[in-house]
Amino acid sequence: MIIRQLMGLNPWARVLISFVFVWVLFVLIFYSKLNTSALSGSGGHGEGDESLKRLELALQQLEQSKQIDHELRLMVDEYLAEAGTSAQRKQRFMEELGNKLEQEAPGGGALSLARSRSAPTIEYERLRRRVQTNTQELWNLLQSEVTKVQKQAQRTAPELVKPLSSFLSLAAEHKRSLLTDIERTRAVDGYEEWRHREASDLSELVQKRLARLQNPENCSTARKLLCRLNKGCGYGCQLHHVVYCFIMAYATERTLILKSKGWRYHKAGWEEVFQPISDTCLDSNGASHASWPGQANTQVLTLPIIDSLNPRPPYLPLAIPADLAPRLMKLHGDPITWWIGQFLKYLLKPTGETQQMLENGIERLGFKKPIVGVHVRRTDKVGTEAAFHGIEEYMTAVDDYYDQLELTQKVDKRRVFVASDDPKVIEETKRKYPHYEVVGDPNVAKMAAVSTRYTDSSLNGIILDIHLLSLSDHLVCTFSSQVCRVAYEIMQSMHPDASGRFRSLDDIYYYGGQNSHNREVVLPHDPKGHDEIQLRPGDLVGVAGNHWNGFSKGKNIRTNQVGLFPSFKVNDKIEIVELPTYPDVK
Repeated sequence: MIIRQLMGLNPWARVLISFVFVWVLFVLIFYSKLNTSALSGSGGHGEGDESLKRLELALQQLEQSKQIDHELRLMVDEYLAEAGTSAQRKQRFMEELGNKLEQEAPGGGALSLARSRSAPTIEYERLRRRVQTNTQELWNLLQSEVTKVQKQAQRTAPELVKPLSSFLSLAAEHKRSLLTDIERTRAVDGYEEWRHREASDLSELVQKRLARLQNPENCSTARKLLCRLNKGCGYGCQLHHVVYCFIMAYATERTLILKSKGWRYHKAGWEEVFQPISDTCLDSNGASHASWPGQANTQVLTLPIIDSLNPRPPYLPLAIPADLAPRLMKLHGDPITWWIGQFLKYLLKPTGETQQMLENGIERLGFKKPIVGVHVRRTDKVGTEAAFHGIEEYMTAVDDYYDQLELTQKVDKRRVFVASDDPKVIEETKRKYPHYEVVGDPNVAKMAAVSTRYTDSSLNGIILDIHLLSLSDHLVCTFSSQVCRVAYEIMQSMHPDASGRFRSLDDIYYYGGQNSHNREVVLPHDPKGHDEIQLRPGDLVGVAGNHWNGFSKGKNIRTNQVGLFPSFKVNDKIEIVELPTYPDVK
């Protein structure tokens, strides 16, 4: 009967009982030691001295256990007096109890294991994230449809415009409340410590593997992969080119050699801006040379740009390594961005001069949190690769972020960091949003213009912009911009899971030159209009983009239909490939 009652308790209550049981066990052990010591005291003189020592130790431990008993009783009494306490206070109570047992009870190391909950299941983590994503997708649909009706009402029934606005405002509050509750669930589910520890452990493992790859025992005989930095594109694109080269090196177990002399952004090369990517192997010398794909025994292979790569291996983005996939899929909402972020973490280690520039920039601009990073691209791509988006669109998303944040914490000042290739954008933001503290440097924006882009000053500016965007609490940008995608990727290395810390006004995340991006259908869909496609569970859909109105566009691989489908009816298909496991790296 007692066992059945205990099993009926919720998890945190069972954990509390477990802690109390462990404490009782310790008390029994201490009393046992005390009795054993007392009985052995009837021996010889030498044995008596030893027995006295054991007796003294046991008494000390008993006193310590009494102190723990007293403090535990106070904590339990406090808890019982506040039986209606909130989930957050329950969580704090359990943490304080666990910390007390770990720090003060004998055998605290063992109690540490009892205190920490086991890892969550992958099903739980993926379901939790799906609920969060689909709550946002429901809001996207609702907002889009009501806005359409509002526009029609302005022409045919203007008396409906105001009620519709009130409805939309209330619905937005509901959405923010739901997302906040979901975030609170994550914070109190008992797995947050695991998430931070797992993110740290995974990152450390990958960084060690990369360091091992880049520092072979003998550079003169090591197999190498040669990558030339000067791809004819902008800074973000060039960073992605180097990451692609690094992924190829990782997959083929070849040390990456980066040729950067004459770099259009800095003629002296990469090593004057960032630390060398190897401590021991920087030259491309070798007994044999060939262009990709070469042979397995070719010592030095030269890579083309990703768009010209032939044959194309399966381990190009958006693929992740099979040996890390189970852990990554549990930890992260978009594993490929975490994977890319780890390569950037290894590559973008600033030299002392660059580090000083970054620190000076943070101090000069007054960059502090909370802050939303906004990247506005205006010059070379607008009208060709990307559509124009007014600052109002960006700031609507910023407002929404702060409205939700203020449900859980007091915000002293709403801040926004604005990075752009047009200095007028920063001034426009300050003028139109005086209640915001706008952080940004018009001089950096001026140097980012096409005519002055490839200079040392421009390079420092774009490095600083990306650094500050990645440090922001949230990103609002267009994912058609590689600068924003790089900042988003770097952000992933700073949090256990930062996959939801963005709002893109156009594209979903993608990697230039990537292999196919598929999604798996989990719910059926029959077309409601000529522009929609049929879905059946198990279908694969090659996704072309999210319209951020509840629908995405893609091609059903089974039927070859191209069109729209409800975004919530699919899950991302994670591409998993077998890659070297670097067994000598622990």
